[in-house]
Order: sequence, then C-alpha cells, then structure tokens
Amino acid sequence: MHSTEMNAIVLDRFGGAGELSPRRIPLPEVGDGDVLIRVQFAGAASWDAEEREGHYDGVFGVATTFPYVLGWDAAGTVAAVGRDVTSFAVGDSVYAATMPVVRGGFYAEYAVVESDFVAHRPGRLPAEQAGSMAWDALTALSGLDTLGLQPGQTLMVFGASGGIGHMAVQLARHQGIRVLAVASGADGVALARRLGADHVVDGRRDDVPAAAREFAPGGIDAALVTAGGPDTEKSLHGIKKIAWPNGVQPVPVTPSDAAASAYDGDRSRAALDRLNAIIEESTFEVHLSGTFPLEKAAAAHRALAEHYVGKLALRVG
Repeated sequence: MHSTEMNAIVLDRFGGAGELSPRRIPLPEVGDGDVLIRVQFAGAASWDAEEREGHYDGVFGVATTFPYVLGWDAAGTVAAVGRDVTSFAVGDSVYAATMPVVRGGFYAEYAVVESDFVAHRPGRLPAEQAGSMAWDALTALSGLDTLGLQPGQTLMVFGASGGIGHMAVQLARHQGIRVLAVASGADGVALARRLGADHVVDGRRDDVPAAAREFAPGGIDAALVTAGGPDTEKSLHGIKKIAWPNGVQPVPVTPSDAAASAYDGDRSRAALDRLNAIIEESTFEVHLSGTFPLEKAAAAHRALAEHYVGKLALRVG
C-alpha cells in the first residue's frame, strides 16, 4: 500500500446508472477503531440504485458530499487496523456491513469500517458470496427474531427468491420453522425449492391464499414481507404476525387483527457472531445471479432493474 490513491466508482451527482464513473480517489483514513478492508467483492444491491438516484440524500442527518462512493456490503482482507482494534489482524479474511454516508462505501479497492461491523469470513463461505451477504442476512435474521417463531411453526416468506428472502428461507429452515415461500418466476421458484422451503409458489402466477390454506389449514403463524404490493396484501389475511424491514415499498397494509411490525436489521457484533455460527453449522449459501467487474458497475446497476434472483456482486480485487 505505497500509493495514497485507489480505484473507485464514484458519483459526481445523483442520477441514472450512467452517472457511475471510474476514478482514482484518495485512500480513506483509518481511525483508531477502524478496519481498512482491501475489497475483493462488493454487493450491488437494490438500495444502491435508490441511493444513486438521490433517495437517501440527507436522510441520515448528514449533508451529501461528492464524489460519492456507493456500496454497503463487501468481503476482502484486512489491510490495516486502527490502534484500538484487537480482534482483527492484517491479512484476515473478513466481510462487513457499512453505511456509505460520510466515509464512502465499498465500490472501491479499499474501505474503512468500524471494527464492530466487521466479521471474520467463515471458511466454508467463498468471498464472492460473503461480499453480497451482510445487510440482507442480518435483516433476515432480525426479521425472524422479531417474529419469534418456535420449531414446527409456519412462516410465509414474500419475496423468497430475492436477497433478504432467499437468506430468510435458509435461516428459518435452520431454526426448524416450516416455510411457505412466495417466489418470483420459474427461476425464483426453483431457487427457493433448492434452498429447502417446504412449499413454494410463484407469487405472480399462483393462488397464494389457496396455497396458504393448504399449507396451514389452521392459519399461518407469521409472514416476513420483503416485497410489498397488492398481491402480497391480499395474501396476508389470516396471518397472525407480520414483519417487514424498514424500506420495503410500498409499506404493507396489514389486516387489523394481525400483530404487525416494521423493524431495522441488527448489525451488532452479537448479530454477526450469531450469523457466523449458523453459517458454520449449516449449508447456508448466498445465491449470485451475476458478478460484474468493478469498472462495469453501471451494467450491474442496469441489471438491478431487470428480473434476477438472489444477489448481484462486483469483483473488485
């Protein structure tokens, strides 16, 4: 690391995918509690596109500054640590969840993250998968915590072939929960089935309420909604508990007799440790529909607007 500059993809203003451009920018400064990560893979996520268009401008109480680097998820190796950091050493394989506002995100060769939001990468999980995982997996895990189901209870996952959804299916099955997956398209149905859902329906084509009655004649215990809209809402009747992550659009209109809650994903050290323990003892995987080189970030963003299942990734290092 002799150079003081790195390659990154930056925005000089908010707008379409064409606003993403390659640039040499200064390396981020490493604070006392920080880990500097040499990025191997970064997630290209649906919320990145919203952020690129300016929808998060000012929402974190911080003024936007340009050039702006997107990217909330990554995996790579530790390049440096701040003087207060004891749990990571240079060369460690890690993944992380950050917030790009203020210090920049992961669409770059290097990024700084507070050590609390960095985790050692489980040996059985490839860096390519780990790089697109953190926020979605933690959001899925927090959703299951919010619903508080016991083994043998029933869960309907809406958006089961999406990023959060396909991880929620696996985490729920690991807890012994019976899963009815509402997926999107033939490829989405195939993915949810392969990942262990007990029953899978195509939300665009199948009669979801009928499938729910057949799956759980006494009523489904809970629903995790990762994709909203009218089709979802007409399938929520008779479900006792409903949860969705903040940011799901449109916000679900839930039946009056259901216990409904919006929640934020927990990205604490404890949550990361729990996630790692589950990954080590299960067959958990991150399904990647496509991986793009960093300089093709605009193409990845165009792909975000098309139909895909699982996640998309950027190959950085």
